[in-house]
Amino acid sequence: MTRLTVVCENTAGPVPGILGEHGLSVLIERSGGTLLFDTGQGRTIMHNLACLKKDPGRISRIALSHGHYDHTGGLEQVLQECAPVDVCCHPGALSERFVAVPRGSRTTYRSAGIPPGRPALEALGARFVFNTGFAEIGKGMYLTGEVPRTTSFEKNDDRLKVKQGARYMQDTIPDDQSLVIESKKGLVVVLGCAHSGMINTLNYIASQLPGRKINTVVGGTHIGFLGEKQLEATIEHLSRFRFQRLGVSHCTGLAPSMRLMQVFGRRFFFANAGTVLEIE
Repeated sequence: MTRLTVVCENTAGPVPGILGEHGLSVLIERSGGTLLFDTGQGRTIMHNLACLKKDPGRISRIALSHGHYDHTGGLEQVLQECAPVDVCCHPGALSERFVAVPRGSRTTYRSAGIPPGRPALEALGARFVFNTGFAEIGKGMYLTGEVPRTTSFEKNDDRLKVKQGARYMQDTIPDDQSLVIESKKGLVVVLGCAHSGMINTLNYIASQLPGRKINTVVGGTHIGFLGEKQLEATIEHLSRFRFQRLGVSHCTGLAPSMRLMQVFGRRFFFANAGTVLEIE
């Protein structure tokens, strides 16, 4: 049995005392160990783990979907409880990044990368294990690595930037990756933000594990930031996967979530903080 518990998410579920924050973290408990996928932005992770009666000292591995603060900000706190521990991620996750914030006639750039940076995290016991390709990180558990961008309708978020010299340039987030877990009923896909595109991600997983049906998709989709045309195209392509459960979180947004619920009905659920999925 594998148990997935959403620890951090924008909204709080019906667990006494649990809190929401803009971010995502999912705890995966298996007989072979406990994996923490992302760490939220750091304001709720330790509090919510306590509310959920989860011991952070039992975390045996950490994986990061990408290098934004709302998925990595709790890493420092978690390391203080479970280090030394492997931290699996794309090397680009450690890059400095920014988000463009319009302020009247000018634009400012807010830091959006991993706090507090690699040297400090390694001093706390982080053992970075890098992957760029599809990689098995545990029995029947994979990180996608870089996802090929093949669809015509899945676009980059123009607000996200990297700095090249004195200029701020579009951040395509090549470090974006998702987690895949094998189960008797099919594959379970845990998305961080799906900056590569939700459909690109699912197509790539299907190509890497041919013949395996995708049963469950859970996590952040980023379609809340990218417009109605992309949402409708995503829904059209998503229907072809014939999954059994779709649990959206974080960057999906409330209005797109309502549209997904309208289309997918009982297969849809909100994966908010405190949500638990049990997988055979």
